[in-house]
Amino acid sequence: MGFGDVMANFTTHVAVGTIVSGALATLTLAADVVAPENLVAVTMVGVLGSILPDIDLKDSRPSRAMFAGLAIFFSFAVLFNEATKFSIAELWILWLGTLLFVRYGLHTLFHRVSVHRGIWHSILAAVFSSVMTAIVFHNFLGKASGVAWLAAAFMFAGYLTHLVLDEIYSVDVMDTRLKASFGTALKFFDRRHFYASIAMAGATFAAIVVSPSTHSFVNGLASRSLWSGLEQRLLPPDKWFGVVDMRDIAWWRDDVSTGVTTGSIGENALQAKTGDVSAPVAVVPPDAPATSTSTAPNGSASP
Repeated sequence: MGFGDVMANFTTHVAVGTIVSGALATLTLAADVVAPENLVAVTMVGVLGSILPDIDLKDSRPSRAMFAGLAIFFSFAVLFNEATKFSIAELWILWLGTLLFVRYGLHTLFHRVSVHRGIWHSILAAVFSSVMTAIVFHNFLGKASGVAWLAAAFMFAGYLTHLVLDEIYSVDVMDTRLKASFGTALKFFDRRHFYASIAMAGATFAAIVVSPSTHSFVNGLASRSLWSGLEQRLLPPDKWFGVVDMRDIAWWRDDVSTGVTTGSIGENALQAKTGDVSAPVAVVPPDAPATSTSTAPNGSASP
């Protein structure tokens, strides 16, 4: 059985990657640490990461889409960089030549030296792709270093999601056995192709050297106000979607057999939240005899 028969398909990777990226985007939006227009791009990077490991599968949609995207990006980068140096005809040739070279030339060369479920299905490749994402966002797209590393984090999360899904699909639950592909996706590096792992490690180190500073990103994650703000916004303070008031829902029900009311989360709980309750509220059985008390002038209670 080949690896292509046991791994999660393209639709599954995109669907799960979108869910993971959406969940992370929600937290990022609630934390209010990045502009909405940047968050859209960062979220899309997370979805891209969820299909990127399959770039080493020659006839896969991720591979074709990735090289097509790279071809468009680099062709326009060359065009804009050389716009004032050459004539229109020469610029057309440069743009089209770069587009075709990356889309078909590099695509063919890449798949001659790569194998599916090789080094690109590894945590090392996830780190490399994440660092490269930070470099592209900072150096080519002109984003701040904090935004660049946020995009890198989304890339890593999406990439790791792909690897975990492939491992999950390598477990045959019905026959309680592990398929031949188990362990080929979620690995630190590729032991079967040692030189490919060495090359990836070298490329990762080089990328880290030229990557933007992580100072603002790390400081942002370490901020106590960030996490306290997320904690406060985790659940609605009163009504869910402006309709269901949690203060009106009885968490403690009456004990029918004893007739003793064990309490409810209502106004008392709200007062406790705001610090207005200084002493516990006495609970009186509903069938208890009525008593009356009066307060003596000295402040003591008398029957």
